[in-house]
Amino acid sequence: MKKLKRSERLVDMTHYLLKHPHQLISLSFFSERYQAAKSSISEDLTIVKEIFASEGIGYLLTIAGASGGVKYIPMAGEEESVQLVEDLCRMLENKERLLPGGYLYMMDILGSPQWMNHVGRLFASVFAKQEIDAVLTVATKGITLAYAVASHLHVPVSIVRRDHRVTEGSMVSINYVSGSTKRIQTMSLARRSLQEGSRVLIVDDFMKAGGTARGMINLLKEFQAEVVGIGVLVEAEDVEERLVDDYVSIARLEEVNEKEKRVQAGPGNVLHQLKEVSYDEKRSYE
Repeated sequence: MKKLKRSERLVDMTHYLLKHPHQLISLSFFSERYQAAKSSISEDLTIVKEIFASEGIGYLLTIAGASGGVKYIPMAGEEESVQLVEDLCRMLENKERLLPGGYLYMMDILGSPQWMNHVGRLFASVFAKQEIDAVLTVATKGITLAYAVASHLHVPVSIVRRDHRVTEGSMVSINYVSGSTKRIQTMSLARRSLQEGSRVLIVDDFMKAGGTARGMINLLKEFQAEVVGIGVLVEAEDVEERLVDDYVSIARLEEVNEKEKRVQAGPGNVLHQLKEVSYDEKRSYE
């Protein structure tokens, strides 16, 4: 790269950091990239750090030592998060989403790169301080959400399937009981898609009783993996028995009345979880 003016350097540095979240980048890398002294790079990073914090973009974590550097931690601001949750609830309450059987059409939301990017950043904010090696979801509707979250955490995605695929090699399969229908079903995960002992974040588009989430938790035990969290876009409220207790949801369906064409949605627990990232914890990034 040619030698850049400082203003040009700041733009390129900001762009690079935003594209490489949760990745440790050494000062030497930036120094060589911009043909500038490390002292100048440090001054530039201080400017970027202040702007990221003041605009609610995220934080730059500085790691000292020979093997240190900086790491960009995406964080969603409180106002932005509240607006996202409110907008999602309003979208879910559109009666045109009602499908036979009381189901809701959600593919326009799951298929929107802009929406998934916002939701992925919100989940990444809640789980920012967890050491996560992979994001796990079940095919097929949760895949776009999983990749959105993983992109902000800079980790790979593993996909659980309900059928065997010869192109994925040997599979680990388990039977699980659906929380809503109480039917026995099967889910499988390719052995090569997840390393043993990984710390995994489970995400899904919808949760009713939590049978699928419980199934994924049991499947991960076959890999000696640790579940560090569960995130769902939408949860159902009228559930007699929930099979999982500790999870983060963006929105909650409070009522779905197919006969009267009425849907009522409210915030999930994500805003509460986000507030638990206390001031002292945030200061650790500054």
